[in-house]
Amino acid sequence: MKLLDHLLPDKDDPLPDSAGTLSTNLIKLAKLGGYLARAHDPPPGNTVMCRGLSRLTDIRIGMTIGAELLGN
Repeated sequence: MKLLDHLLPDKDDPLPDSAGTLSTNLIKLAKLGGYLARAHDPPPGNTVMCRGLSRLTDIRIGMTIGAELLGN
């Protein structure tokens, strides 16, 4: 959830360290998968959620590898 908050920060969140709700984190995950989150869009589907989870996993793996290579 911290990685999602770092990648897609809330515009109206006064506390950046707050975990947020499940629905906001699911929308953030769906946005990574290509969901646009417009006012009249239906809820995100399985394909978009799977793409978002895959992309989040790839980002996390990249961060881990980068930290190991740089020694941070």
